[in-house]
Amino acid sequence: MSENSPLNGLVLNHRPRSRRALVPVTIRELALEDIPSVFALGQKLFTSEKLPTLYRAWDEDEVVRLYTTDRETCLVAEAAGQVVGFALGQIMEKPRSAWRYGWLEWLGVDRAFKRRGVATRLLRQLTSRFIERNARIMLVDTDERNKQALAFFRKHGFGQEVRHIYLSQNLDDHPEAIARREDSKHAED
Repeated sequence: MSENSPLNGLVLNHRPRSRRALVPVTIRELALEDIPSVFALGQKLFTSEKLPTLYRAWDEDEVVRLYTTDRETCLVAEAAGQVVGFALGQIMEKPRSAWRYGWLEWLGVDRAFKRRGVATRLLRQLTSRFIERNARIMLVDTDERNKQALAFFRKHGFGQEVRHIYLSQNLDDHPEAIARREDSKHAED
């Protein structure tokens, strides 16, 4: 991001839903020391009960991979010295193609800061960074049951939805797994 960008170092004040004092929120680039906080926040947000597809893909290696791949497109929202949100993305280039894609892979905001514009500010700053790096299309994906995220992205101009189906199989019920457990039991006897 250029130093003259209007979003550089942006500090946002959001009106809390209660009568508590305003909490200033700063949007900035993810730093190495933020990785554990971002991972922990993601674990709170992407639970197996609510978002199983996201839960399966969310791990600390994912945060590290994005940070080391394209640091400029990994942002955090910070309030009172704490990470309260993140947007993790990357620029993708296809061989033999003039197209560059900005891909927002992860967006999360602490529940205490929801509906205060934090996700919108993260999205806007990331969008600006993608544009500065000549991305022509911005991509996002989420679980189709994540109605809140779908409404958020649609509100911000995303469309042209394409369904992607994830299939799974419980390997505990697989005959080979059952046989291994039985063999293990017999070996212990």
